[in-house]
Amino acid sequence: METSFEAIEEAQSDAARGRLMTDLKMLADDAQALLQATAGDVSDKVKAARDRLGAALERAKSTCQNVQDQTLATARAAAQKADTMIRDHPYESMGVAFGVGLLIGVLVARNRA
Repeated sequence: METSFEAIEEAQSDAARGRLMTDLKMLADDAQALLQATAGDVSDKVKAARDRLGAALERAKSTCQNVQDQTLATARAAAQKADTMIRDHPYESMGVAFGVGLLIGVLVARNRA
């Protein structure tokens, strides 16, 4: 099996995208909690800070949605590419699937013995 640098970079990019999504969701949750906690404070500075935080929260949610959409589009493209590859090489695909299944079967049988 051939390993390309593009595949490695894509895997690292996917991991970074996942961490970004987690961080954005955590930031949004924390910001929402802060907005709720300061709801009773009526000073002008707090109101201005709440307005800025609310705007930043909306931008973070929008960015999070965009990243999710891009991830979904990437997954669809990968699935379409795999489908095309399998349709172009059906016998090779069946051979690989058979080989992987045989290997898993041998390993499972070996562990039970």
